[in-house]
Amino acid sequence: MDDLIFDWNLESPPPKPPVVQLNDETLRDGLQSPSVRAPTIEQKLRILHLLDRIGIDTAAIGLPGAGPHVVRDVERLAAEIVECRLNVQANCVARTVIADIQPIADIVQRTGLPIECGCFIGSSPIRQYADTTRSDPDTLRRLFETAINAGAHRLCIADTVGHATPAGARAVVRFAKRVVEASGADVGIDWHGHRDRDMGTINSLAALEAGASRVHGTMLGIGERVGNTPMDLLMVNLVLMGWIERDLTHLNDLVRAVSDATGEPIPDNYPVFGRDAFRTATGVHAAAVVKAFHKNDSDLADRVYSGVPARLVGRSQQIEIGPMSGRSNVVYWLEHRGFTADDELVDRVFRRAKGSPTVLTEQEILREIANWKSEKVAEVEK
Repeated sequence: MDDLIFDWNLESPPPKPPVVQLNDETLRDGLQSPSVRAPTIEQKLRILHLLDRIGIDTAAIGLPGAGPHVVRDVERLAAEIVECRLNVQANCVARTVIADIQPIADIVQRTGLPIECGCFIGSSPIRQYADTTRSDPDTLRRLFETAINAGAHRLCIADTVGHATPAGARAVVRFAKRVVEASGADVGIDWHGHRDRDMGTINSLAALEAGASRVHGTMLGIGERVGNTPMDLLMVNLVLMGWIERDLTHLNDLVRAVSDATGEPIPDNYPVFGRDAFRTATGVHAAAVVKAFHKNDSDLADRVYSGVPARLVGRSQQIEIGPMSGRSNVVYWLEHRGFTADDELVDRVFRRAKGSPTVLTEQEILREIANWKSEKVAEVEK
């Protein structure tokens, strides 16, 4: 494919970060969305296993300080990691109060699983219990230095209300990096982004460029208000950029498992994982894909009209038939499903598509095929 695609993305790419770790917040921050349904523990366990399977480094498994029901689920998830010897590491968040931290310590004692504790504290004057990205440098320096002196092994920059732009994300991460370097301590930097301005993914990439070593996100971007950085899309971009190596063939399964568990629908036009991501009914687009299929060139078929290879995430290209389709759409659709592309049948389905305001459903096409066959039988019987 290299001789067919000139990739401008490679002309002046940002340097690959030395460390890129992924922290998934689906089972914690993701469940704080006002619209989601609380998953059952069985659904949480399936999500946990899929997170492990796609190579998530760490996963937030809850906020035990929220109550006994959360403690119960967090302990069950922690025990599953131990019993099944999963590679994913666990963390829990807590306010800087004993009532939040003690339940985490108790779960560690009962399960034997080390659990990272992410203690959060607000810093911006507009909302003293909110986020990092609207805080002044002096306040941040005091907070960061206090955390480092207290033994923190990571600093997390939280764009709690999705205020940051890529420039802002780079600036605050670079500031945190200077504080860490001045301390002489071995402390990592996390970026926790929200997407209120629809900049979750690009801000996470900018944070990594600036020196963050771990970024947070949730599957489908679920979370407070309009959600967090979409971890699924972030992973796809990181793999395509060559910043991480992961097998994403089960990522589509994970996205759908989260959708089913939370009741959060996947929009048809959601990138990569939406119904329409690898689906076309346009004649020009479909013709190119069909030609590639007929050449038995799966790589070409997957890239000719796709910026993301469908097979990367366990999906495939789909050719549909609608008012913008050409005859090649009809021929491919029929042959792909084992039907002979008889000229009369192709013409019939093609005319039906041109008279339809929408893409034809499979049932509508099959009905046209059945009617055509019935008419052919009737002609013979005459």
